[in-house]
Amino acid sequence: MSDINKNVKKVRPHINQNEGLIFEKSSTGKRGYKLAPLDVPAVDSAAALGAAERKDLGHMPAVSEFEIIRHFTRLSTWNYAIDLGMYPLGSCTMKYNARVNELVARLEGLAEAHPHLPPAQAQGALRILKVLSDALIEICGMDAITLQPAAGAHGEMTGVMLIRAYFQAEGENRKKILVPDSAHGTNPATAVICGFEVENLKSNPQGNVDTAALAAQMTGDVAGLMVTNPNTLGVFEPEIHKIAEILHAKGGMLYMDGANMNALVGKARPGDFGVDVMHLNLHKTFSTPHGGGGPGSGPVACKKALEPFLPTPVVVTKADGTLDVSFNRPQSIGRVKAFYGNFGMHIRALAYIMANGPDGLRMTTEDAVMNANYIRKKLEDVYEVPFSAPSMHEVVFSHKKQAEHGVKTGDIAKRLMDYGFHPYTTAFPLIVPDHGAIMIEPTESEPKEELDLFIDAMRCIAREAEEDASIILNAPHSTRVDRFDEASANRKPVLRWKP
Repeated sequence: MSDINKNVKKVRPHINQNEGLIFEKSSTGKRGYKLAPLDVPAVDSAAALGAAERKDLGHMPAVSEFEIIRHFTRLSTWNYAIDLGMYPLGSCTMKYNARVNELVARLEGLAEAHPHLPPAQAQGALRILKVLSDALIEICGMDAITLQPAAGAHGEMTGVMLIRAYFQAEGENRKKILVPDSAHGTNPATAVICGFEVENLKSNPQGNVDTAALAAQMTGDVAGLMVTNPNTLGVFEPEIHKIAEILHAKGGMLYMDGANMNALVGKARPGDFGVDVMHLNLHKTFSTPHGGGGPGSGPVACKKALEPFLPTPVVVTKADGTLDVSFNRPQSIGRVKAFYGNFGMHIRALAYIMANGPDGLRMTTEDAVMNANYIRKKLEDVYEVPFSAPSMHEVVFSHKKQAEHGVKTGDIAKRLMDYGFHPYTTAFPLIVPDHGAIMIEPTESEPKEELDLFIDAMRCIAREAEEDASIILNAPHSTRVDRFDEASANRKPVLRWKP
């Protein structure tokens, strides 16, 4: 085995090799099938159908059944998937989507229910919306919720629109939203889309919100603060109560980006530590499909003061116990999504919640935090931890030690692909010096054996950086394409393909 990949087989032996074209496997005379001899006279298809109807398929590959099955089976593994291995993407929470969730979402009465059904004929679907809403309200410690938003960023927009509507109803024209420098990139974009000016809030040396800076910046012109808790460093805000008090003392609102709620479920409720409005990412916390596997869902929960402004329609319980939908919300911000949101995601999320129950959800949170801290403990001697606060569901390292040998976070991520793992989140959050963040979130799904494989890979890469950095700087070596020239691709994009 070459020196370049001398450690790869030790860590993960099932790396998929390059696959040739099906035409390259073709040999004249091979067939993937064998039919019994005809017991009727043969028919000339061209004569029967007419020359104009006959389509020439051209040269087709001749391969055996065995070869073609293996070929397409191997092709199916070219896209990395959670079914193949660990996704260590921090801040994205690529957790396993349980098959039972998919089974329930495909039940005929749910999958084929039309959103225009009258409420009397959609009691089951409405019951799912109601039970899920009640469960999420309880989990978050809030008073009301909308399930309409189609994704986390869409939920952010909905939540900030509620804040804007509230102040407009109060006759106040507050113009600013404070956003910490460790926030998700969607936070400032959301505030601007909703018509607010964004004012940056610096973090303290521990990576948390600087409460002294917050107190100085919190004026009567500030509508609220968008905070992620735990923040994007995977660190819980220890002064979250004080943050809420500073905002509320000046009449402001505390918005919480719920992207990292999978570190809190069953352990702490945002409504109890002062949050006024928040969104949830059902794909991150409640095991629904993520990103390209979506559509997504980003419910928004809020306190009583913001409830009148929630999108319509809302599910209500009538006197006889049946469910109905109501549009009687004169202060509502209006629809933000057609009908009731992405109903298929709601089914999956409720299936996940009910399958786990309160104790199971709490254990899920504990396992996610334990897995992240296990990785931290096993790697903190070879990768710098830039902020010393205890980690929650994800851990952020720095490439500082490896940078001494010319190796950066992106290089390490490329080399990790040779070991059979999807890369972690690189260079985020930006408050890690030199854009050197190595952001890892194992989720609760991963067993110790998989974590140990990942840890071994990361340790091997750290050793390679010291012994021969060129191995990493030219990685990946085992993938089907070499390293892309990403700088040129961004500066000179090819937008049209010419044969």
